[in-house]
Amino acid sequence: MMRSRSLTLTGLMCGASLSIGACDGTPDVSRAEAQLNKDPVEAFAYASLDQCKAEDKVSDEECDKGYAAALKDDANAPKYAEQKTCEDVYGAGQCVPRSQAGGGSFFTPLLTGFIIGRMLDGGGGYRGTGLYRRGGDYYTGWGGRVNHDYATGRTSVGRQGIDPPAAIRNAPARVQTRSTVVSRGGFGGGGRSYGGGRGG
Repeated sequence: MMRSRSLTLTGLMCGASLSIGACDGTPDVSRAEAQLNKDPVEAFAYASLDQCKAEDKVSDEECDKGYAAALKDDANAPKYAEQKTCEDVYGAGQCVPRSQAGGGSFFTPLLTGFIIGRMLDGGGGYRGTGLYRRGGDYYTGWGGRVNHDYATGRTSVGRQGIDPPAAIRNAPARVQTRSTVVSRGGFGGGGRSYGGGRGG
């Protein structure tokens, strides 16, 4: 279980893949990662709503809103056609089955907590989203790298990694197969596109 006082929050392997319009993946993935992780904002990570309220770093209202946003975003979490493909990315026991409204099923990473970013610049207030674990690392479903500075005790995440532009937020997550994961070097799962057309 994730605990905000002793989190190991380093590294990134993206939860929601973003391609920048090319089929190849690798250079585009690097650009997408860089975009998601620039402009870091202070953030608070929690394993549960109760923990958020008990630690009193943000108001109970912000805890409720952040948790609700995490659940909403989790509905569009990275999707995989097979459990093994999902577990190859997130680890054994870290994927759960889900059903689509029109029939069929897929696997998504397990929501392990949520993060609330302080988006104060430009009057943004706070923004919450879900956290997913990959190995010993945590990241958002949008692919935002979650960092923890042990010297200061502060946690941060890139602005777009917690609050992506509408074009990314509203793009449907496509179900990934083994071949799409391999073609992207293991990066991602959302199959969203960044910029022009839909991701593939």
